[in-house]
Amino acid sequence: MKIASWSGPRNISTALMYSFAARGDTLVQDEPFHASYLAMAGIDPPARSRILSAAENDPRRVIARFDRGTPHLYLKLMAQHMIDGIDLDWAEEFSHLHLVRHPARVIASYAAKRQLPALEELGYPRQLEIFERFGGVVVLTSDIRAQPEKMLRRICDRIGLEFTPRMLRWPPGGHIAGGSWATHRYGGSTASSTFLGAEGDVPELEGDEAHVCADAMAYYDALGAHRLSPD
Repeated sequence: MKIASWSGPRNISTALMYSFAARGDTLVQDEPFHASYLAMAGIDPPARSRILSAAENDPRRVIARFDRGTPHLYLKLMAQHMIDGIDLDWAEEFSHLHLVRHPARVIASYAAKRQLPALEELGYPRQLEIFERFGGVVVLTSDIRAQPEKMLRRICDRIGLEFTPRMLRWPPGGHIAGGSWATHRYGGSTASSTFLGAEGDVPELEGDEAHVCADAMAYYDALGAHRLSPD
């Protein structure tokens, strides 16, 4: 089985990747289009040079590496990386999983470490486009954090994959598949060995943060209408 797992930043996408890697029968790839996105979009994050030198920049070569002959393949994908010029036809043969977090939580987490991102950087508009094209299973991160085993069982059932309890824990310290950006972006995830507990109240935002959140909510609500219920 080939699984394309889509999300935006400041999600639990890394923990979910570790969960699938812990199965033992699944090859995971961490943001395979990250370097292509940086090269084609011309943006300059702190680790740009290291990422471009360590990862494949040509999206055609990235796609060619998706067929490795393993029982299952799991791609952790950032929706905002799929800009014009990166073909999506390869995704026709994948099962799609959409991981979605409330915009206020994403923005509060993002703004604590970097300047306020533009709506497109949060991935919601592109993720909705991808969902509308390919469909798939929509899961709220809050549901996974509140009931990890129950939600993982439901996800596996929906995509036609047998659940294993091994998905609930993984060795701390990250995963060999983690990209060259893992050391400065995945601090909490690499230190963990399971999903964190339920999230608290949705943060209250003000000013520009509140405006970006309001714009993002329309996309979040559209995706959330297809949410996989824990019940």
